[in-house]
Amino acid sequence: MLLLVDAANVVGSRPDGWWRDRPAAAARLVARLAQVPGQHVDGAVVDRVVVVLEGQARAGAEPTGPGPVQVLHADGSGDDALVALCAAGALLVTADRALRARAEAAGARTTSPGRLLQVLGP
Repeated sequence: MLLLVDAANVVGSRPDGWWRDRPAAAARLVARLAQVPGQHVDGAVVDRVVVVLEGQARAGAEPTGPGPVQVLHADGSGDDALVALCAAGALLVTADRALRARAEAAGARTTSPGRLLQVLGP
């Protein structure tokens, strides 16, 4: 299963001071996502993770090609970049209601940042 990650939404879901250094917060999330392939998230095994970074967070991780964890930089809206990747069989991690609705309309399932953070652990 393809796991799509709304990095801004996941990072912003915990008040841990991320706003002081957005690139560092993005880098920490990308590093932690390396443990997700092979894990179960919402009843399916994750084969691949695509995390979308936007704004200042893009400085936290270079874009990468396809692999177990792929980093994409959104040129504009991160939401638009994520929706473009949504398809049947994909699972999008976000708490953004409007983005969830757009993703589901494109055929993807959605789950909360809290669910992903449970998989990632403390």
